[in-house]
Amino acid sequence: MADAASAFRHETARLVLRDWRAGDWPAFIAHTNTPAVMRWLGGVQDEGHFRLMADRFAACRAEHGHCFWVVERKDDGGMLGGEMLGFCGLKRGNAPDCSFMGAFEIGWRLREEAWGRGYAAEAARASLMLGFTRFAAPVIHAITVPGNTPSWTLMERLGMRRTPELDFRDSRFSGELSDVIAYSLTRAEWESQQP
Repeated sequence: MADAASAFRHETARLVLRDWRAGDWPAFIAHTNTPAVMRWLGGVQDEGHFRLMADRFAACRAEHGHCFWVVERKDDGGMLGGEMLGFCGLKRGNAPDCSFMGAFEIGWRLREEAWGRGYAAEAARASLMLGFTRFAAPVIHAITVPGNTPSWTLMERLGMRRTPELDFRDSRFSGELSDVIAYSLTRAEWESQQP
């Protein structure tokens, strides 16, 4: 966990992206460890899974200065105002079979009540901007599985291009969860999309 003096915080029109705090994990687990949210991520997980996840996020943040950030809706008095929606941000490719090990990877996971409202796209656009500007990423990758249509559709809406040469088989899973498809966006491609 980052100390208060160096804590990351970025605001978009409706959202706050920020570093994790110790008290965030119970809310994150309660809102996202559900059959719907975890459908393409191996199903509902136990506490040990999230302890390891928190440790990995903290290690990534300590080593690279960034990781997946908490996504909160700004407190505007509306539905979900001020509440944690999930996470979005940048880590480094580290799946055991990853084809772009150590390179920038964007990812997101939002609670079901936040789906269909454009929050994932808003958080992901901010994360891409931060990746290419603040963290000097030359290219940012994203992965999902073929069946997760909402995920790869968002990647395409973000201007990412399908990169089948980076697809890989994730040995941690079986069946439809093992075939991983990759998308990528270079800094030059991102810059050409900016108004």
